Amino acid sequence: MIAFLDTSALIYLIEGKPPFADRARAELAKLAKRHADIEIAVSRLAWLECRVRPARDNDLPTLADYDTFFARPDLLWVDLTRDVIKLATAIRVKHALRTPGALHAASCIHLGQPHVFLTGDAGFRKVKGLNARILV
Repeated sequence: MIAFLDTSALIYLIEGKPPFADRARAELAKLAKRHADIEIAVSRLAWLECRVRPARDNDLPTLADYDTFFARPDLLWVDLTRDVIKLATAIRVKHALRTPGALHAASCIHLGQPHVFLTGDAGFRKVKGLNARILV
């Protein structure tokens, strides 16, 4: 089982703003209890997106928190390969998601394993083949 964290889920977890941080942590704990072998997956795009606001605001502690999280050796990274880009294009066309969202959805689906896509965006519910759990 893979828990794919999109950018909103990562922001909830790292920045810890209630009530969303509690929901994200509870969902991950529930998944870990059911699936001892759970892996956490992220895309390279999420790393960039998470770093923008703290870098712009010169919020060095939050930036360090993100960099520490993304340096974890147990993360499953999904790169933006040709196949991911093709799938993201189809998702964007069919569901009118913005490019970053389509890339996250495609990255998760591309893993080809049982997964849960954790997000704060209800728009992902409409993407076929994506097991989205909305945290808001």
